[in-house]
Amino acid sequence: MTRLQLENSEIIVGVDFTKNNRVNEILIKEESCSFLLYPGKDNFNLSKRKSSEITSFMGNNPYIFLLDGTWPCARKMLKLSKNLQKLKRVSFDNKIKSKFIIKQQPESLCLSTIESVYTVLNLLKEGNIEQCETKGFLIPFEKMIEYQVEYILNPNSKNYRTTANRDIAPKNMYKKHSARGIIFEQK
Repeated sequence: MTRLQLENSEIIVGVDFTKNNRVNEILIKEESCSFLLYPGKDNFNLSKRKSSEITSFMGNNPYIFLLDGTWPCARKMLKLSKNLQKLKRVSFDNKIKSKFIIKQQPESLCLSTIESVYTVLNLLKEGNIEQCETKGFLIPFEKMIEYQVEYILNPNSKNYRTTANRDIAPKNMYKKHSARGIIFEQK
């Protein structure tokens, strides 16, 4: 879904990208700088920087890598991918709750990939670094959630339970124990 919303983006499938030809081709381009969007304390925080600082840090032709998957899968991808470990990291201060109400997050302010991209695009737009329009960017994501909620509440659905709570509320029970799973359909 994120790929469909972003021009000039691509999906590279894998877990260990250390020897991935396409990833390494992007990383060695002379005219560009590559970054990894990943949370962390020592990252370049886009929320706390002026546009001149962002431009100076990221350059004119940046590539931003996103690890798309469950949080445990993203950690595994980073752990295995020696080339991605070497990238400068960017992050942001999240001030919104995820609209992905049917999926449990490990932390209260964790976002889905598409919500993270939306946030980064808006931060880069505020700093006059990105010129894209983000007004309807999350509509497909919101429609997907709406469809899933309707399906869950549909009495003709095979997953319908008459005893189920009819109130759909954002997940606020975050992962505290490794034994508790996260609901996610890996792409």
